[in-house]
Amino acid sequence: MTTETNGKSILTPEKLGVEKAVRERYGAGAQIQEAALCCPVDYDQSYLQVIPKEIIERDYGCGDPSRYVQQSETVLDLGSGTGKICYIVSQMVGKEGRVIGVDMNDDMLALSRSYLQEVGDKIGYHNVAFRRGKIQDLRLDLDLVDLYLKENPIKNSSDLLRYDEFIEEQRKNKPLIADNSIDLVVSNCVLNLVGDEEKKQLFEEIYRVLKKGGRVAISDIVSDEDVPEHMKNNPELWSGCISGAIREDEFLQAFSDLGFYGVEILKREDTPWQTVEGIEFRSITITAYKGKEGPCLEHNQAVIYKGPWKAVIDDDGHTLYRGERMAVCDKTFNIYKKAPYSEQIVPISPYAEIPNEAAENFACTKSARRHPRETKGLEYDVTKSSDGAACGPDCC
Repeated sequence: MTTETNGKSILTPEKLGVEKAVRERYGAGAQIQEAALCCPVDYDQSYLQVIPKEIIERDYGCGDPSRYVQQSETVLDLGSGTGKICYIVSQMVGKEGRVIGVDMNDDMLALSRSYLQEVGDKIGYHNVAFRRGKIQDLRLDLDLVDLYLKENPIKNSSDLLRYDEFIEEQRKNKPLIADNSIDLVVSNCVLNLVGDEEKKQLFEEIYRVLKKGGRVAISDIVSDEDVPEHMKNNPELWSGCISGAIREDEFLQAFSDLGFYGVEILKREDTPWQTVEGIEFRSITITAYKGKEGPCLEHNQAVIYKGPWKAVIDDDGHTLYRGERMAVCDKTFNIYKKAPYSEQIVPISPYAEIPNEAAENFACTKSARRHPRETKGLEYDVTKSSDGAACGPDCC
């Protein structure tokens, strides 16, 4: 529960109690394993060989987003905890890749950082860094904040104003995670721990730090119904990854609303992890892509949706009818040629390429068929012989 003062959200005592419970419970979980904080997850054992048992036992999650990592990527792990996912990913991205873990819990960070040298030596290279910050505020480096406060303690209102200026300067010029710097954002069961009043900012921050063409692979606990307020104000349920869960359809919609495309459920557990007051809470893993920015230009391109559905609608409202040539702009055409669409789409390029400087604007707000002559050219008149000269022995 929050109140509004001068346009800013103020945390109520109930919500402050919830956030304190999260810090304390995960701080304790870094010292002693707590089974109730995680769902059973089947990780690739080959990547666990170099990771200390202490990290494995005290890591808490509900899925394995590391399965969707590619070599040489820069990967950001939100709520990195003991660092297990980061150390798994470091092996998957290879020596040319880079891994950044962000967490705000001092105990978790101390544990993950304590094995940086050891795990890197075993792997054969060091490509992991752990940074201290809130996942809903990836501009603010809390280690730098602590250093500032140590050197500039706040004793009066003037000191407080200077501190506010320092915070704004850091967010602007020295962000914890820079804009457009990450290939893949992963997260394992921590988005639900962020307060409802900050979840929109959380999704905006994920979008900000991703490169154009970047993506997310996020495992989290979602609910099948709206969670009532009395459950949200229960510190035990919130810190246990229950009452902060987003309703499953709204979880997917949150990414689409920000401009992500190709939002897809990669894995959804059939059996709920917990059921509280008749509401089911289960683990899902989703992916989504960033990269729809840019003008819509007419290049006389078309795509054919293969099926099996009679028709589908993409995140921009384009309707693709099975087997029909649908007109698309150059930007959409190139998006469809990549994951997650490529296996379902036949791209049809124009016979005569149109340079961008000669291209007209394309009306992306409507769905239109493309006549074959638009891609072949109005003057197209080619007849190929059917005498078999160009036909192989197995042609017919």
